Formats: sequence, structure tokens, C-alpha cells
Amino acid sequence: MTDNADATKFKVGLTGGIACGKSTLAELFAGLGVPVIDTDLISRELTAAGSSLLDAIAARFGAEILLKDGSLNRRRLREVIFADPKARKSLNALLHPAIFRRMQQLCMAQSAPYCICAVPLLFELHRERHFARILVCDVPYKTQIERLRRRDGETPRQARSILAAQYPRRLRRKRADDLVETDCPLEELQIRVAALHRLYLDLAAKQAGEFTPAP
Repeated sequence: MTDNADATKFKVGLTGGIACGKSTLAELFAGLGVPVIDTDLISRELTAAGSSLLDAIAARFGAEILLKDGSLNRRRLREVIFADPKARKSLNALLHPAIFRRMQQLCMAQSAPYCICAVPLLFELHRERHFARILVCDVPYKTQIERLRRRDGETPRQARSILAAQYPRRLRRKRADDLVETDCPLEELQIRVAALHRLYLDLAAKQAGEFTPAP
């Protein structure tokens, strides 16, 4: 558990490498009534066609990252940033302060005991302090490659390049408070998520008690 997580809301940071099953876990938590804040969806909201943030991204990376209708060509932008660490750092500096501000607003608007915040780049952006608990999902490297090829149509070379640019899998696993291997039947994932749900409810109740003013 991180020491500097915001005291006013118990937030679980859900992260993991690309194609490791973050969406599946998020859906399972949502099915239990847990609010899920997805930073990828926030990013899409903030970079919609005509937004000031998209204008800033286009100014930095050129019109080639826009589609004909003025919306963001996400596939092309991904190709650019995974090929150039400096470009990736520049994009993060543009996008993520706004994304995390919006994430905090959405979390604080929830009445549930805790929230799940899906943050693919949680470790890369050094955002651990925002969360009371870090939940990492993981699959073997070979499974990631296969999923990227099947899901996104990446070539083996492209898939390997994408994975090489990400936060090291070994360190991600080491820094997890909770680790879920998603390369298993759905029924096993449901059991694991149910157990984590009970844990987070208990921890959230404890935190709420710690920060309840004395009468």
C-alpha cells in the first residue's frame, strides 16, 4: 500500500502491460458494483476532435496524427511514440496531467466505498501516490504477443517493439500489492476478483474509520 494515497477516497490503481487483461478485470469489478474509472476513456474524451488538447498534440506531432475528419489517428500516434522515447515523454507531458485531474474529479464524485482506476502507465508516470492499493494484472510474454497479433493485427516485430518500450514486467510484478494472472479460465478470475473485492471493502472501511473526525 502506498503511503501518500489521497485520504478522502480509497482508490485501487489497476495496471499491467498491454494485452494483459486490464479490461477484463475492470469489467468483473464493475459487475460487482464497483465504480471503474478508465484513464483510456478519459484520454479519448479529452482528445476528441476540436479539443484544445488535441490541437496541442497535433501542433507537437504534425497533422499526420489526425484522420480526415479531424479526430486523432491513435494507431499512427502509437507508432510514433513507441518508436521514439522522447516523443513518448513529450506526449505524456501533454496528456497525463489533464487525465489525472479528471480521474480525481470522477473518483471523488462516487459514493461507493472504493474505486478502481485503470491506469496503463501507472508506474511509468510515477503515479503510485494517488492510490491506496496497486493491482497488477499479468500474462506470459508469449501470450501478450499472441493477443497483440490477434487483437490489433500487429506483426511479431511490431508487438515485440511495443512490449520492449513498456515498463519492465519483472518490476511491475514486484511492485504490485496484488497480482492477478489473467491467463486462466474466466471462472478463476471471477473467484480472484471476488476475494479482492472483499479485501478492498475491508481496507476502505478501515481507512474511512481512520479519517472519520472524532465526535
